Amino acid sequence: MNIKYMKEAIKEAKKAAKIGEVPIGCVIVYEDKIIARGYNKRNTKKTTLAHAELLAIQKASKKLGDWRLEDCTMYVTLEPCQMCAGAIIQARMKEVVVGAMNPKAGCAGSVLNILQMQEFNHQAELITGVMEEECKMVLQDFFKELRIKNKLEKEENLKISENLEEKI
Repeated sequence: MNIKYMKEAIKEAKKAAKIGEVPIGCVIVYEDKIIARGYNKRNTKKTTLAHAELLAIQKASKKLGDWRLEDCTMYVTLEPCQMCAGAIIQARMKEVVVGAMNPKAGCAGSVLNILQMQEFNHQAELITGVMEEECKMVLQDFFKELRIKNKLEKEENLKISENLEEKI
């Protein structure tokens, strides 16, 4: 079951990559049905709040008519940041299934584990490493292509500068 839904989250991540966004995807499942999907749109929407998880939580809440998502499971391709982990706890999400961990900013066990802090009134069950290599590959491919694109643009700009200098 975890693989089936993580594949759907990966599809969402690839949608983000197609529009030049960091490819993070998410689906929320309730009673064995996907009720919400989200992918990163931070640059597109020009807001730090447009993370895949937050967009999916908003859709799931609207679909269920409740901010409490107690019987829902989130599948996300990259370990949630502190903002998203906090929103997951606030939404009372039952379970979170993570593809790749994020050692620099992850808050489901890497830097912190906000999802399971006993100090909060709610904790989420956590499963990590589901389709980890596939989730990592989507991110690695995106950043590899971005570096190539940036290098080509830099070289093109350098040629334009050199041509302008020759004409002056």
